[in-house]
Parts: sequence; C-alpha cells; structure tokens
Amino acid sequence: MTTYDHIQELRAELKAVFDQAERRQIAAELAMAEANLAEEEAAFEASVAAEPPH
Repeated sequence: MTTYDHIQELRAELKAVFDQAERRQIAAELAMAEANLAEEEAAFEASVAAEPPH
C-alpha cells in the first residue's frame, strides 16, 4: 500500500469513527502518514533535481 493510499484510508476512518479516543489515535496516525508523504515527496524532488539534464 502506498503512503497516499494509507492516508486516504485513515481519512475515511476518521470520518466514520465516533469514539473520541479512537478519533485522536487515527488523527495522530494520519498526521504521521502525511509527514511521511511530505518527506517522500521531498526526497523524490531532490533526486529528480540532482539528475543532470539530457
């Protein structure tokens, strides 16, 4: 599963949950997944920028 797909799943779960403790747990996991995605995107952009033009 990609990080993007995981984020989408967490967002769907967050919409469906009513228990506040579970909601906080999912929200925390969502924040971590979004941070991971930002890191992955930054690493990708850096690798693309590092390649010399052809």
